[in-house]
Amino acid sequence: MLVKTFKATDMSEALRMVKAEMGSDAMILSSRKERRKGILGIFSKPFFEVTAAIDPRPAPKPVPPPPQREERELTTKEEFQKSMLGPLARELRELREKVEKLATREVPPPQPAAFKAEPPESKAGANNGNGGIARAIPKEDMEELKQYLLNAIKVKEKPEAVPVAFPAHRAEPEDVKILESELQGVEKVLANLATELHDAGIEKDAVGPLLECVRPMAETTADQRELRLSLIDAFSSVVKTAGPLRMKKNGPRIIALVGPTGVGKTTTTAKLAAMYAMHKGAKVALVTTDNFRVGAFEQLKTYSKIMGVPLEIAVTSQDLAKATETHADKDLIIIDTAGRSPKDHGRLDELKALLDSGLDIEMHLCLSATTRDKELADAITNFSVLPISSLLFTKLDEAENLGSIVNTHHRSKLPLSYFTNGQMVPEDIVVATPRKLANLVMKENV
Repeated sequence: MLVKTFKATDMSEALRMVKAEMGSDAMILSSRKERRKGILGIFSKPFFEVTAAIDPRPAPKPVPPPPQREERELTTKEEFQKSMLGPLARELRELREKVEKLATREVPPPQPAAFKAEPPESKAGANNGNGGIARAIPKEDMEELKQYLLNAIKVKEKPEAVPVAFPAHRAEPEDVKILESELQGVEKVLANLATELHDAGIEKDAVGPLLECVRPMAETTADQRELRLSLIDAFSSVVKTAGPLRMKKNGPRIIALVGPTGVGKTTTTAKLAAMYAMHKGAKVALVTTDNFRVGAFEQLKTYSKIMGVPLEIAVTSQDLAKATETHADKDLIIIDTAGRSPKDHGRLDELKALLDSGLDIEMHLCLSATTRDKELADAITNFSVLPISSLLFTKLDEAENLGSIVNTHHRSKLPLSYFTNGQMVPEDIVVATPRKLANLVMKENV
């Protein structure tokens, strides 16, 4: 590794020297402000000393084997069928059994009117013990027995109504089929929507609340278009957003973009600055604390010149406090921070100490939509050492599906602030809304 120290009259000049000699990939190891020796220190001038390093021969990165996508997707769907569709099938089976019990429930017929005559056997004589009649039945008794049987048959054919709680009438086989068909239709619709959400990358725990919002609609219609629109509306009940930045009446609103390396914080900083300075007429100032990458500073400086907004460098919390004090007349101050690995707890503590300057700073955690759910969950857990106020997702245009945004929001309960979907400044940034997220996830243009 090549290590070299550069001296210049200001920090910008020192970084230009590092870039010219070592390139944009150089890493800043340390930077400090010194004062040259003079007569009793009176005529001395301050200067900046920057130590940078670069590895002239970076080791080639091993190419990972291609993931077994088809096999993994199949396994995930099988797990989903067991975990999500299983309970739906079980619920349908239980409902079917209840309907069948109601359909086969018989109302006990009322007892026939009391028969005044004595039983035929009493007049006909005793039974012979072999099931037959010992002697012939008299004619008058035969007529009486005949009338008895006719009365019993009439009662059986037309039983008197007996009030029951439910159903109000006995379910005929055709009614059972219709009710069973309706139940199957509702659960089938919900199962289809659940599969579509799962294919979009949304986990089971986040699918459930969305389906519960759609269930009332599924019970009234089977129109797929209406149901999809109802599902999109359901996002408004489940997804919470922070909305656009609103300027304060007294003093600037200060926001800081923090997050892992490589998620696009510097470009997002420029997009936000352009959105509010050029499109909304706000007075904006930029502050960067990223003194680790020369290229990041140069990139943000280029943007600041194009937009006509000031840019400050803050190495310490005192520098940050001074920079915000200098631009106290602005409407919005945006702080771009250096990327930190979620696993590097030491660097995260340094970032916390830097931003802990007694200022009212609103922190947006920037995450890439291309990151897997497990890494997103770990990032939120480790960055929680900072008072994160909302989530900002980048690189939506590079993600295969966007269910991870819904999953991360569902787990963290943090509102969503902005989405970025490209490199264009400031076009490729939008305010996060539930409907926008729903349209992106469901691939709808409504």
